[in-house]
Amino acid sequence: MKGFLISAPMSGHGKTTVSAGLMAALVRRGLTVQPFKCGPDYIDTKFHRRVTGRESVNLDLFFADEQHLQELYSSYGSDADACIVEGMMGLFDGYSKDRGSAAHIAHTLHLPVVLVVDASHAAYSMAALLQGYTRFSAEITVCGVIFNKVGSARHEQMLREVCEDTGVECLGCIPRRDTLAVGTRYLGLDFSANLCHEQMEQWVDIDRLLTLSSSKSDSRVETANRSVNPFRVVMACSDESFSFFYKETIDSFASVIRFNPETDVPQLVDCDLLYLPGGYPERHAAALTLNEAARRAIRDYAERGGRIWAECGGMMYLCREILTDEGAWAMCGVLPYTVSARAADRRLSLGYRQFEMDGRQYRGHEFHYSQFVGDTPKSAVQVYDASGNPVATPVIRHKNILASYTHLYNA
Repeated sequence: MKGFLISAPMSGHGKTTVSAGLMAALVRRGLTVQPFKCGPDYIDTKFHRRVTGRESVNLDLFFADEQHLQELYSSYGSDADACIVEGMMGLFDGYSKDRGSAAHIAHTLHLPVVLVVDASHAAYSMAALLQGYTRFSAEITVCGVIFNKVGSARHEQMLREVCEDTGVECLGCIPRRDTLAVGTRYLGLDFSANLCHEQMEQWVDIDRLLTLSSSKSDSRVETANRSVNPFRVVMACSDESFSFFYKETIDSFASVIRFNPETDVPQLVDCDLLYLPGGYPERHAAALTLNEAARRAIRDYAERGGRIWAECGGMMYLCREILTDEGAWAMCGVLPYTVSARAADRRLSLGYRQFEMDGRQYRGHEFHYSQFVGDTPKSAVQVYDASGNPVATPVIRHKNILASYTHLYNA
């Protein structure tokens, strides 16, 4: 099993474009590719799944310890020819200095790092950048660099001279082209963007990259006997409204039955847990309102004392209504609150979250622009960020319902 981690000096250098392109190139070679994503991201994982046909697995050292990550990597990558891990933010950006960063994960999994660098506005200054990133930490190995947004043949020659002078191997130069840009759509990425996968072989020395890849990680850790929760889970799932969840969390249940709240009516008679993950329900509020039978089934289940776990968009769906710029949309009415996704009310709430409840420690991540309006819920517990500072994010306990803006990991 070959493996490497793709990172960059900071966000916006092209990690997702290069990661998805390399995954697609290896798949076209007939290899089985297992994708991974550093951090709590559930947007980039959709690109990974689209090009590999396999679910991408999140690796996060705030959610879990190093042994757990090693077990995840070994378990999900055990039948793959190659494992590609896409980093997050900059190489050394973690929740506390470099703790939890892509570099920390590369060290934990003994993976070489491929640095993707936007070279559009520099030439020999890249020498100083490469010197810094390759020598800053002795715990990781930067095996090479892929330059992105290269302007011309002369520009490429100058960048290759940089690599010769710094001793950093140049693994490829990707030209600046508008078709390579991953577009922005609403609050995430445009899944229909053209990533020019078919040309990655032309720009990147993939054979050399595979030679430099690690083949050690799979032999360092025994695949653990992962515990499986015996619950029968009914889970909301759709492309946008309810699509933000962690594969490891879903795989921790013995049985998961999926339904689309926009079109289906959930069968909840023998349900042990109704899981409503996050997403963008405000984008499909009209369809959710029109499916009154689904809303009524969920409301009746909650009134009978059914157990519900709702995160972010799933919590919004449980509320009385969602406000958008197009109007007010009736939701399940299980929780007596109104959430606004109107442009005028948008305010970014972002970061790791942790809290303790009933003697158990919960960890997760929050990312949303919507806000409660009118009566706001009181939190059942105090929620903290990664540094232990209190935050105002509420955790709602109502009957057998646990709901919050926080996306919980493997809860």
